[in-house]
This record gives sequence, structure tokens and C-alpha cells, in this order.
Amino acid sequence: MVANVFDRLRALALCLFLIAAFALPAFAGPFEDAVAKFANDEFSDTEEAIGAVASSGNPLAFPIISALQDGRLSADPDTKKVYITQEDGKVIDAATGAVVDKLPENAGAVRLNNRLRRSVEAALGGLTLLSPDPNKRIAAAQSVFRSHDENLLPVIDGALAKETNKAAKAAFIEARAAVLLYKSDATDVEKLDAIAVIKARGDQEALALLTGLGADQPPIIAKAVSGAISAIQSTLAVWSAVQNAWYGLSLGSVLLLAAIGLAITFGVMGVINMAHGEMVMIGAYTTFVVQEVIRTRNPDLFDYSLLIAVPLAFLVAGGIGVLIERTIIRFLYGRPLETLLATWGLSLVLQQAVRTVFGPTNREVGNPSWMSGAFELGQITITYNRLWILCFTLAVFVVLLAMLRFTALGLEMRAVTQNRRMAASMGIATSRVDALTFGLGSAIAGIAGVALSQIDNVSPNLGQSYIIDSFMVVVFGGVGNLWGTLVGAFTLGIANKFLEPVAGAVLGKIAILVLIILFIQKRPRGLFALKGRAVEA
Repeated sequence: MVANVFDRLRALALCLFLIAAFALPAFAGPFEDAVAKFANDEFSDTEEAIGAVASSGNPLAFPIISALQDGRLSADPDTKKVYITQEDGKVIDAATGAVVDKLPENAGAVRLNNRLRRSVEAALGGLTLLSPDPNKRIAAAQSVFRSHDENLLPVIDGALAKETNKAAKAAFIEARAAVLLYKSDATDVEKLDAIAVIKARGDQEALALLTGLGADQPPIIAKAVSGAISAIQSTLAVWSAVQNAWYGLSLGSVLLLAAIGLAITFGVMGVINMAHGEMVMIGAYTTFVVQEVIRTRNPDLFDYSLLIAVPLAFLVAGGIGVLIERTIIRFLYGRPLETLLATWGLSLVLQQAVRTVFGPTNREVGNPSWMSGAFELGQITITYNRLWILCFTLAVFVVLLAMLRFTALGLEMRAVTQNRRMAASMGIATSRVDALTFGLGSAIAGIAGVALSQIDNVSPNLGQSYIIDSFMVVVFGGVGNLWGTLVGAFTLGIANKFLEPVAGAVLGKIAILVLIILFIQKRPRGLFALKGRAVEA
């Protein structure tokens, strides 16, 4: 009798197990039903599944949507099972999180179109609105601002109520305003408040959001939108001018750094040095060599690579400059045409020598960590490498002014610049001053190459990109006058950047050249005239 009872209990347990097994799909929850829609291979079903999964609150929601964005979500059309291929290669069931041995043979990646990609981005933004990282919350709020998905409004309201971070709270307010602006059943008061918030933001994304609003709006809303668009456009026009001015200062600092050595050489010696650009190139390749040695010997010193490269580039380029002056230039004084041709030929020799040693392709010169990245100032973006180059250029300028003003070599250089014969009659060795001047100009070009290696391609043709602009700066500012070179470089840089949006890069440069020619017709000595040997001749 006891045996019969046990047999009946075992039979009952087996029946209950079979009933549960076959009834399980019928009792699958909303989350499992939503995940199964990914297997239908229909864009409409996939869109519904994205919304349902994102709003489910299930811990698997983020992995599913993230896998969908990365192409790691697969579905089996036969069994309606959906799988996630994790980044480490493991495969899990998207509905349960259980690990599976491998993907079924019939499983294929869930397809996306552009509309679904925007939905995925918005869903991921909503899923990270409650992240403990404030930067992720801000990024998620920005994503919602762009997508203005009204399904995320409850999540935003909940996150906003608990938010304590000031920047994240402002981002949530803007995201909520974007959702309300496009919400069909929002009241006029809510939309007016939303327009005010978006207007206060005042950037390109705010302008795009307002201009994308349909024309079928109530008159009061349409009037507010029109006023906000006009205000944002005016603000952006001002910030665009500020951005162009910053670009002009950045370009001017590069031109000043490349031209300041040429101004000294041209002013003191009257030599048209067509190989000046190759001194810049030598400085850039010195930086490349320094970084290569650091990478192979002591990578921990990489952030100090530029600090090491600056004095080395100064010495290498300066030494080559002195060698050129002693072996070539000194025999061609008073013969400007021959000097021009000789230095032009020398520039070709130096370029080919670099091609032979380093190859004709661009060489990689990395940015130290303290020169990487950018920051926002209002509506403009300022990169750290450009900012550091501007500061470095001004520092070089100040040091050079101090050297010319307070050192014996500076006094002799100024004397030779103003009157070579009188300086020679006073016992100044003008040939020594010429050699040191040419070396100093080349050395400054070398450290210019260190700076330019951070923003331009390091190649044998690097110097050719700046030699013509350097001569324009020197002639425009006044031969041999450092203050003229400073004003000329920044004037040409800013003028160039304001002309480019109107006339284009090529026509802008042509216009600058024509204006300089016309200016030189009226003031042949440039902005700041300085009496010197070249002028007297």
C-alpha cells in the first residue's frame, strides 16, 4: 500500500512538471514577449520591442539595447529565441540571461534602419538617466534632448526630482523641455515654458529642435518659436565671430612662430632664406626622434617629450643654420638673387635628405596628455594644443625681445640692423653677428617645428606650407621689427579666418595677397618701418 502511495505521488509530480513546462510560454511576462518580437524580423516589431524593453526596468534591458546597437543581438526565427553575444564572446539568452553553448545555426543579427538607430540611441539615453555617474546622466539627458522621445518623460521627471548635481539637473530640465515641446497633448503654458528653456540654451541643437517643429502650431506658440529662433541665430552669429577670431589667433600664433626667426635673419642680414621652412621641418623631425627614443626606452617620460625636444630642436636647427651661413651664405652677401637660388636649392637638398633618412610618408608625433582634449567656452571649442601653442609663441616672443634688449648679442644685432657700416667701424664683428643671427633665426624655426608637429603632419614638405606666409608676415609687419611681425602675423591670421567662410580658403589667401600688395604700394617698409642695411641699399 505504501508503495502504491509513492507511485501515485511520483506520477502526480511528473504531471505537474509537464504541465508547468508546456504552460510556461503561455505565462511568459511582458518582458519576455517584448524580447521575442526581435525575432519577427519586422522593423515595426523591432521598434515596439525597443520601447517595451527600455521601459521594462529589467536589468537585462541595457545589455539587450546595447547589443542591438553594436550588432551583437541575434534572433532565431524558428524558435523565436533572442541571444546576446557578449564582448568576451559568450552567448546568453536575452530573455533569461542564461548562458548557452553557442548560437543556433539559423540565428541572424537583428536588422536596423536609420529610424531604429535613432530609437536605439534614445533608449540607451533613457536607460542611463539613472546612472550613478553624473557625466553619464548628462550624456543621457543630451541624447533625450535630441530625440525628444515622450516615452521617457516619466523617467526624466523621476530623475529630475532626485537630481542633486547642478549640471545634470540643467541637462534634465532641457531634455524635459524638448519632450514637452513635441508632446502632442502638452498645454500651451508647458510649451511656452519649454521654448524659454530651449532659447536659453541657445546652441545649434536648440536651433535645430525649434526649426524642426511643425508649422501647424497655435499662433501664440508659433510666435514664441519664431522669436526664439531669431534670438538664437543672433547669438550664434556673435559666437561664430568669436570662434573665427580664436581660429585667427591660433593661425596667427603659428605664423608668428614660423616667421619670427625669418624676421631676424631678413632684418639683420638682408638674406632671403628660402630654406627657412626646412629648419621648421628639422625641428619637427627632432621631436619625432625624441618621441621614438622615449617610446622604446622609457615610455613613462612621454608627457615630457616636448620639454626635451624644444632645447634639442633649438640646438640642432641652430647648429645647421650656423653651418649654412659659414659654408654658403657668407659668400653671397650683396647678391640677393644668387642667395635666393642657393637657399632654394638647399631646401630641396634638405627635403631629399629627410626623405632618404625617414622616408617620404608622414611620421606620427603624439600629443602629451596635457595637450590633448578640448574645453567649451560659451559656444566655442578651444583645443588645448592650440592654446598651449599660443602661450608658447608669446613666451618665445617675450624671451626674444628680452634677449635683444638686455644682452650683448642683442645690442650688436640691433646695431648691425640699423647701420652695418657704423657698427663695423665701432668694432663689432659683423661676420660673427651674421653667423649667430642666422643660427638664432634657424633655431627659432626649429622650436617652431616642435610646436607645429602637434597640429600638422610631420613630413618632408612641412616647411613649404609656411614659408610663403612667413615672408608675407615679415614684409607686411616691417622688415626686422619684431613688434611688426607680431601685429602682422595676428592681423593676417584673423583676416584669413574671417575671409575663408565668405570666399573660401583659396580665394581668401588670394585676397590677402592682393591686399598686402596694395598695402606695400603705399607703405613699402611695412607697418612698422625700421631703418637698416636692406632699406638703405
